[in-house]
Amino acid sequence: MGESEERSPDGLKYYRLSEVEEQNTFKSTWIIIHNKVYDVTKFLEEHPGGEEVLREQAGGNATESFEDVGHSTDAREMAADMVIGELHPEDVAKLPKPMDTPLTTLKDDSSWWTNWLIPALAACIVMLMYRLYNSEE
Repeated sequence: MGESEERSPDGLKYYRLSEVEEQNTFKSTWIIIHNKVYDVTKFLEEHPGGEEVLREQAGGNATESFEDVGHSTDAREMAADMVIGELHPEDVAKLPKPMDTPLTTLKDDSSWWTNWLIPALAACIVMLMYRLYNSEE
């Protein structure tokens, strides 16, 4: 039995990370979610978020993106129909850890003023200019 013939306890075929990474074309688009391998090729055009979202994740780990969106139960059931296998246990450790990203988001929290205060001030200035312009007429 060859390496590509190995199966998970659930009976799913194991895929190596290198195999998944190669599937990032329009002809074949695979993603990994919770260590399961999904073939989303036929779903690209139907994806409610647009095919670009799936294409960005093609050949890689889409777990964090999938969970961040907060997919519905229906979406999760649809995704279950696209499972073609599982990531080989030896390759699970090669995936980036989700804990790597919160450190960068903590740094972004300190810049709330650039996301809210500056646009709010700009809107106030535009509103004042509009009132001044209308009062002169």
